[in-house]
Amino acid sequence: MKLIIQIPCFNEEEQLPSTLADLPRSLPGMDELEWLVIDDGSTDRTIEVAKQHGVDHIVRLTNNKGLAAGFQAGLDASLKLGADIIVNTDADNQYYAGDIPKLIQPIVDGNADMVIGDRQVEKIEHFSRLKVSLQRLGSAVVRRASGTAVPDTTSGFRAYNREAALQMVAVSKFTYTLETIIQAGKVLVATDHVPIRTNPKTRESRLFPSMWSYVRRNGISIFRIYSMYEPLRVFMVAAAIVGIAAAVIWARFLYFYIDGSGKGHVQSLILGAVLFIAAVQLAALGVIGDILAGMRVLQQRTLERVRRVELQLGVKPSHYEPGDGSNKEKTTGADAGAATGKTDEREALKL
Repeated sequence: MKLIIQIPCFNEEEQLPSTLADLPRSLPGMDELEWLVIDDGSTDRTIEVAKQHGVDHIVRLTNNKGLAAGFQAGLDASLKLGADIIVNTDADNQYYAGDIPKLIQPIVDGNADMVIGDRQVEKIEHFSRLKVSLQRLGSAVVRRASGTAVPDTTSGFRAYNREAALQMVAVSKFTYTLETIIQAGKVLVATDHVPIRTNPKTRESRLFPSMWSYVRRNGISIFRIYSMYEPLRVFMVAAAIVGIAAAVIWARFLYFYIDGSGKGHVQSLILGAVLFIAAVQLAALGVIGDILAGMRVLQQRTLERVRRVELQLGVKPSHYEPGDGSNKEKTTGADAGAATGKTDEREALKL
């Protein structure tokens, strides 16, 4: 069984050495363990530092595409390199690498396809009460939207088996953490969580310049992702709210009309009509969105099949270059697939 630990990076030359120093080189039950760094258009010496510290594989994106794009590129490369289990961690060494065996154990036991590390945010010293409360609130919303029981939905310390990784498609330009959990819940990927430890804070987050920026961006992300997967519910609820408002305004007009003073409240009749039209339009958008959601599911299944075909054909990862790790001489999953294909071809010719 092969495990690849992937680390999305953007200008991490200072933090990367300590992160790599804590990562394991072997684990019980794993035949191979390799490191993959995804360089998201860094302008510093991130690549050189990664090679100096023995990283096995590097995916070098040509420009800064964002955390979600880097994560997705890492999943694609790890699959093509033959990974059976993929662990994602952050380059700032936020997560305690010694908990990787605990993180992958539910997958090894066959009880889960995707495992999220629970930081138990209330125990993190540098998290304020406000941040802890917001984390809990956001996680509760994501749990409701995804139908999962993950307590720490923003944790980037997570593990995927091969089947789960094949189905994950992060389209957000901001972050993958929330989207992949909601997606996992909708496509029925078996999800679990385990308590993990964290390391002392090394620097401020680059994703969120302030607490309110965190709330705003995560709130928008949750609404957008949920709307993608449940458009009929979202727009029908909005249509119902607007429709009820129209009914209340019409009732008000009817009351004054019966009372004999309806002529002075014609504007209520007009406003109610406008709101009713808006409610009908929202309901129509829900129906259209539901049709598009069904098409997206078909596209996702098609993409999954394309990935499986690429793996069988031995297609190599894009933007890939070998690192200087101890395992760099080993045959990669892509090369192994190509070699297997050539062997089969020679055997067919003999027959």
